[in-house]
Amino acid sequence: MGMSELPKGWVEVTLGDIADWGSGGTPSRSESSYYGGTIPWIKSGELDTRYVTTTEEFITEAALNGSSAKIFPAGSVAIAMYGATIGKTAILGVDAATNQACAVGAPIRGITDKEFLYRLLQNEKDAFIEKGKGGAQPNISQAVIKAHFIGLPPLAEQTRVVQKLDELLAHVDTLKVRIDAIPALLKRFRQSVLAAAVSGRLTEEWRSTGATMGSAHELHQQIKEAHAAEGGHARGNASDPTEEAHDLSADDLPDCWDIAELRDVCAPGRPITYGILKPGPELEEGVPYIRVADFPGNKLNMSNIKKTSIEIDQQFKRARLIEGDLLLSIRGSVGRLIKIPACLEGANITQDTARLSISPLVSTDFVYWALLAESTQRRMKNATRGVAVRGINIGDVRALQIPLPSCEEQSEIVRRVEQLFVFADQLEDKVATAQARIDRLTQSILAKAFRGELVPQDPNDEPASVLLERIQAQRAIAPKAKRGRKASA
Repeated sequence: MGMSELPKGWVEVTLGDIADWGSGGTPSRSESSYYGGTIPWIKSGELDTRYVTTTEEFITEAALNGSSAKIFPAGSVAIAMYGATIGKTAILGVDAATNQACAVGAPIRGITDKEFLYRLLQNEKDAFIEKGKGGAQPNISQAVIKAHFIGLPPLAEQTRVVQKLDELLAHVDTLKVRIDAIPALLKRFRQSVLAAAVSGRLTEEWRSTGATMGSAHELHQQIKEAHAAEGGHARGNASDPTEEAHDLSADDLPDCWDIAELRDVCAPGRPITYGILKPGPELEEGVPYIRVADFPGNKLNMSNIKKTSIEIDQQFKRARLIEGDLLLSIRGSVGRLIKIPACLEGANITQDTARLSISPLVSTDFVYWALLAESTQRRMKNATRGVAVRGINIGDVRALQIPLPSCEEQSEIVRRVEQLFVFADQLEDKVATAQARIDRLTQSILAKAFRGELVPQDPNDEPASVLLERIQAQRAIAPKAKRGRKASA
């Protein structure tokens, strides 16, 4: 900041001119008598509130004598010098020591105070990050901080700046809290949309307008007959379903709906199955296979998909995927779900997932939403067993109950769910934009304050240059005092 650009009455100074700086230290961890004392010891990661009053660790008097740690008086302002926290700042709410990653400035009385220095350092954060670039880890030194130039307003104006900042930034915080609460509300909104979808409430008035629809009971019959024509469900060696887990009752649903088992709504000839037990070594070329880790948060992540040999894939050819299949996680995190895109046609799966190929008589999207509904997820959890690795038995997956409306109503439900989810997604994007704006807002309010544009200048204020001359004159005659004390004798 050039002298000419400063507002009237301001003066260009370094941070070394307005505060006495020191830094902390870390007493040896191997010396048991150093830790567990009564002296609060602050680490740079703890500088995330305006005032630090409580610390994770305390050190002893012996630790002060045996290390470069020293006590800084309450009201000093600490700033992080290393790594990811660089530029973070907080006021010491108590007399405390710090680790060596913190520089601590005690404001010089009569020149500035802790609140102004705190806001000033907050404003300089980006400048410090910039100065810290270059090494493997970003870091700044105490020397860099002391030599850093800033514009200093008169004392009276400093007070006005701090008051105005407190007022404006309190508004920003309130806004932030409100906006940060919206994603959780949207999550609940999506869950209640699905709950309404699978209980028939979402389409209640659609049914009452006499929409023409086939019968769900006839559809269920048709599905069962299609399986019977193919020789029925193979018994396999799956253990019997967990009785108490499958508790969906006709009372929970509209009269015109039915309840089907997941095995029934799958296509005959493509039964519910898990995949490869041991995929073997990772190959450059081969058959891709999907693991639970590949669809965190019900979203497919293509970046890390592994490949197995053609021989192993051949042994598990029953589990190969086709476009539009659903893939459900059944071990570890039970209940994650994705719909398979065209690019994964022919890929295989692991034993931690179950492939669901939905019957052409039923809407795959309807089954997808029904499986993600909280009530179905709860029934899966109730069937989840195991200690080391929690999982749901394939027998329980096949027996999972799916509410079954008519084909027409399935389509209507899917249309409504997707419409409401698009609305929720758009809101979420707006929230993310607003959050980014709010983060920038704090910085731009700070920047305005320290350009002298937030509060008016008052020609009657004693100029900052007079302040400085007075202090420098005092310093010239006073003996050099050591800042920060080792320990009270």
